[in-house]
Amino acid sequence: MNNIQVNFSIKDLENLTGIKAHTIRIWEKRYNLLQPNRSDTNIRNYSISSLQKLLNISFLNNNGYKISKIADLKEEEIPIKVREIASRSKVEDHAINALKMAMINFDQVLFYNTYNNLIENKTFSEIFYTVFLPLLNEIGILWQTSTITPAHEHFLSVHIKQKILLNIERLQSLEPKPASKTFILFLPENEIHDIGLLFINYQLRSKGYHTIFLGESVPLDSLTSVLEFFNEITFISYFTVNPEIDKIPDYISEFNELLLEDNNHDLLLLGPKLLRTDDIKTPEKVTIYPTIEDLVAIL
Repeated sequence: MNNIQVNFSIKDLENLTGIKAHTIRIWEKRYNLLQPNRSDTNIRNYSISSLQKLLNISFLNNNGYKISKIADLKEEEIPIKVREIASRSKVEDHAINALKMAMINFDQVLFYNTYNNLIENKTFSEIFYTVFLPLLNEIGILWQTSTITPAHEHFLSVHIKQKILLNIERLQSLEPKPASKTFILFLPENEIHDIGLLFINYQLRSKGYHTIFLGESVPLDSLTSVLEFFNEITFISYFTVNPEIDKIPDYISEFNELLLEDNNHDLLLLGPKLLRTDDIKTPEKVTIYPTIEDLVAIL
């Protein structure tokens, strides 16, 4: 295994585990749970094994174990207790911690072993909603706080995307429902974050709808070429970083004029960018959804 990052600050540990730095210091002093190295200026830094241990401690603590009880456990007993609890409850929390470790270490084997354990008892949709989505939300924050690098984020997103594509591929040979309307999924120009849109495509395919996935960075005027092929289209797009917030109303207005007037088509929108705006007045044929689950529920 290639340990790319081997030293972590106490702030890194706080971001990765959700345990406040002040609490970590108390646990060190009172219970000797971690033994950080110290720089010449007495600044703490922690090993990858310390991160793993703290993730396990956090898991046990969140599942009712008092810190004093955890401190009484032998070093090798802590991961055993974690596995015991994870096998019967809160498996999502354990999986998220395991996937964080896979990301930190660029460990593909750990990623796939964790996923394979999940899929034994959960549907792919359940895994996406309860593990992948919360993890991706955390990863965004970790990247913003410089706890991880873009390489870590890309590693995780690529492997999650592979799982979505694999599940979509299994549905590709199924015929759509008779007289089904067509869903066209696309990302606006300069938008490349397609995991959410891919999962929506999977959900639509699993429900028997006809879908056309156009992917990232699609110019508006190029969408006009599909209008002559289908009588009833629902366009779906996902705004993560683009368009810019102040340009979203103009984008929606232009889309409406170019693609939705005098026909049976409509547009469904969602994504983090839309949640950061004030109330947007949308045309009649444009609907904004706060989450993927909200959108999927109406399909």
